[in-house]
Amino acid sequence: MTSIKQTSGGGNAVEVRGLVKHYGPTKALDGVDLDVRQGTVLGVLGPNGAGKTTLVRVLSTLIRPDAGSARVAGYDVLTQPRQLRRVIGLTGQYASVDEKLSGRENLYMIGRLLDLSRKDAKGRADEMLERFSLTDAAKRPAGQYSGGMRRRLDLAASMIGRPSVLYLDEPTTGLDPRTRNEVWEEVQRMVADGATVLLTTQYMEEAEQLADELTVFDRGRVIAEGRVEELKAKVGGRTLQIRPAARGDLRAMADTLSRSGLDGVGGAVVDEAEGLVNVAIISDEQLTAIVGLLGERSFRIAGISTHLPSLDEVFLAITGQKASAPADDDTASGTPSGSASDETLEEVAA
Repeated sequence: MTSIKQTSGGGNAVEVRGLVKHYGPTKALDGVDLDVRQGTVLGVLGPNGAGKTTLVRVLSTLIRPDAGSARVAGYDVLTQPRQLRRVIGLTGQYASVDEKLSGRENLYMIGRLLDLSRKDAKGRADEMLERFSLTDAAKRPAGQYSGGMRRRLDLAASMIGRPSVLYLDEPTTGLDPRTRNEVWEEVQRMVADGATVLLTTQYMEEAEQLADELTVFDRGRVIAEGRVEELKAKVGGRTLQIRPAARGDLRAMADTLSRSGLDGVGGAVVDEAEGLVNVAIISDEQLTAIVGLLGERSFRIAGISTHLPSLDEVFLAITGQKASAPADDDTASGTPSGSASDETLEEVAA
C-alpha cells in the first residue's frame, strides 16, 4: 500500500485509504492511500490506464469502490454522497454541456441546481463567462460552440458554485495556450480563496505550474510522491554544466573528469554545440570537488550551472513510459469514457 505524505498546512480535504476498484480481472485501483491538504493542488500523473480517472470517478461518487474508504471535505463518499456532491466540482476529460441551451443558460442552470439565488446564479454565470472569454457567445446555443469553447464552458460550469474541492481530469486537453493560461489563472485564484484541487494531467508544464505536490500512478498504485523538485532529485540527481573559457579545452576537460575517479561523479559528456561539458553529480560536495580538480589542472572556467531533470524525464524514469497525449485512462479496463453503469446512474439519480 502506498500513500502521499503531507507535511504542512491545515487538515486534509481528501483522505483515501485502501481504495480498490476492479473492472473484471483488472485492478484499476489497487489499495490506494492518498491525502490532499486543504487549500493545495495535488497533481496526479501516470500513463494511460494507470487509474487516474477511476480515482476521480470514485471521489466524485460516479462509481463505487470495491473496497477501501474515502472522505472528501469531511463527507464519506459511500454514505454521504448527496452532501458531498454539493461541495465538489468536476471537469472530466470531455466537455459535458447541454447543447440546446446557451452558454449563459448552462451556467445559470448549474448555479440554480446548486441553490444559488436567481440573482447570484445570473451574476456568477456572467462572471465566469467573462473569465473564460465567452461573453460574446453567451446567448448562442452551446451546440454551436467550437470544441475549445465547449471545454471552457464546461470548466466554468465546474467552478460556478465555488466548490471547496475541485476535480480537474485532464482539464486543458485541446485548449490553445491563451485559454490554457486562463484556466491556470482561475485555478490559482480558487486555491488562493481556499479551494482544494485534485488535478490529473499529462502536461508536465501544467503539473509544474499548478501542483504543490505530485503523486505518480501506475497500474492502479501510487509509485512515487513528493514535490516537483523532490521527485527530480530522486530520479536523476543533477547535471553540472561547465563552460570552459577556451573552447579547445572541451575534450581535455571531459577526459580529465571522466578519469578522475571522484566518488559519485558520472562520466563527463561534451556538448559541442553549446560548448559545455556535462557531468552527473548527486551532491554539492561533488560540485566542489570537480571545481577544485579543474583548478588544480589549470583549466579556466567561463561559467558553471546545475540542471535538474525535466518533469518529462522524471515521468519516464519512474514509469518507464514517455508522457503521452491525454486519453481516457479507463478504456483499457473496459469502461467507456464518460459512461457509468446502470447501478451508478441510479445512485446519482437518487
